[in-house]
Amino acid sequence: MDFSKLLVSFLLLQFLFANYSTVHAAPNCPSKLFREYIGAEGQDLTFSDVPINANVEFHFILSFAIDYTNSSIPLPTNGYFNVYWDKENLSPYRVSCIKAEHPNVKVAMSLAGDTVGGGFNVSFDPASVESWVRNAIYSVTNIVKEYNLDGIDIDYEHFKADPDTFAECIGRLLYYLKRNRIVTFTSIAPFEDEDVQPHYLALWRKYGHLIDYVNFQFYAYQKGTNVSQFLQYFETQRGNYEGGKILVSFGTDESGGLKPQNGFFNATSILKSQGKLEGIFIWSADDSKKDNFYYEKQAQDLLAL
Repeated sequence: MDFSKLLVSFLLLQFLFANYSTVHAAPNCPSKLFREYIGAEGQDLTFSDVPINANVEFHFILSFAIDYTNSSIPLPTNGYFNVYWDKENLSPYRVSCIKAEHPNVKVAMSLAGDTVGGGFNVSFDPASVESWVRNAIYSVTNIVKEYNLDGIDIDYEHFKADPDTFAECIGRLLYYLKRNRIVTFTSIAPFEDEDVQPHYLALWRKYGHLIDYVNFQFYAYQKGTNVSQFLQYFETQRGNYEGGKILVSFGTDESGGLKPQNGFFNATSILKSQGKLEGIFIWSADDSKKDNFYYEKQAQDLLAL
């Protein structure tokens, strides 16, 4: 065999070995990702109020940037996002401080949310794909740069456009932000609903390769959910978002799902033992303040083990 053939064979073996190592190393590296939404409810809360375990990867998710006007009757702005979180306590300066103090902390923002202006639904309502994407790229990029953010989360919960339009608008936005290295990670926050799921599944089918985490809102399931039901729901969503990193979740408000006092951490331990636990997120720090972030500490301790 001549030198050129030997070189090709060697390079091929290196490629195969590198890919084999990459693919097969992941199961031995359990996720230690903890995420928490913050800022939606004006609780005079700062990042430093929330306990941060140095042995986890910690994401704060600012809630929310919304493409609606701040008026007595809020109106959609066709992708032009404005900051609606507590800007005084969760300012660009505070973002820089918490990231400097804790190297394991990253900060993202969530787009849309449920309501605005005292109860008006935040609906996905683009005038056109092109105009919405253009406005979203401009406004989101400006906020990311102003606040020195690391990622974005998509949390539309009401829709006045079909799933394909939603997929195309959000997908193009994610593509631009990632391709131009404006953000380093992205996530979506779907939940089980006959209108919500088709929109996110359409996005996942076409642009799932651009989505790093699925912040599935397991707290949107019925109150009184037990461990067995929770594990079934988890498997269902793993099937829906096949290949995705499905994070488990609970709410510290009056939402439903499997609560910590009813076995959430038992279920999470089972998933961890099975190598299926990709991380935990909580809605929200604002609601946890009253209990001194008791469950945030417990969740991070479990992930850090």
